[in-house]
Amino acid sequence: MEKGGPGVEVKREPIDAGTGVHVDGGSLRVQSLNARQLLRGGDLVGPNPSAHLEGADFERHVEESIMTTTLDKAVAWARSNSFFPATFGLACCAIEMMSIVAARVDVARFGFEAFRASPRQADLLILSGRVSIKMAPIVRRIYDQMLEPKWAISMGACCSSMGVFNNYALVPADKFMPIDVHVPGCPPRPEALMHGVLKLRKMVQDDPDMGWRDRYDARGTEEVLPASGERSAEQEAVTDGMGENQSMDTSGA
Repeated sequence: MEKGGPGVEVKREPIDAGTGVHVDGGSLRVQSLNARQLLRGGDLVGPNPSAHLEGADFERHVEESIMTTTLDKAVAWARSNSFFPATFGLACCAIEMMSIVAARVDVARFGFEAFRASPRQADLLILSGRVSIKMAPIVRRIYDQMLEPKWAISMGACCSSMGVFNNYALVPADKFMPIDVHVPGCPPRPEALMHGVLKLRKMVQDDPDMGWRDRYDARGTEEVLPASGERSAEQEAVTDGMGENQSMDTSGA
């Protein structure tokens, strides 16, 4: 070392059992080299005994060390763990949306904390609040400017079904743009929004959660509406009853 230097010396030694240099078999570098040599079927480095993997032992080692998948599944896994939400809020639900990046929920655990300020850098739109008729075209324009593939979450009762503001001035989000997940509540807690984001992640991974009809084996209990132009028996009975009442009123007059 030079005089007046930082006082740090880096000493490099070749890892070779034939040189007589003492090699610590527990060091991370030696362990990584040993694993590499095992995969190649060679000798272990250092004072350890020689080892060759052949036949069934080699096959078992490869099966335990290597994971195979398809390209579509790998891409879906990467997309589902790296959403880029748009920095976009509409009303009081936006305050709950902001808090998911705090320490309590910590959405960064799943890779969703990078809120983007431009729709061209975002692939997830969280509609957090009520949408007025005048605001709907603007929201749709932001959605159209986002990256493909893109997803949308309707957060709160106002955005999903107009909630307590059920009047002429508001419009549900799924009336003017596609919605992937609805999060109920007024306003929903950050945990509820996080639950909706995780539901969306499973949908992107092509492994969506079962609906309640599938979970409770309730297929076949759907209400079947009559075809166009046909009338159900209940509607016929109501119409007949109204006709009888009208005839009685006419005869009484």
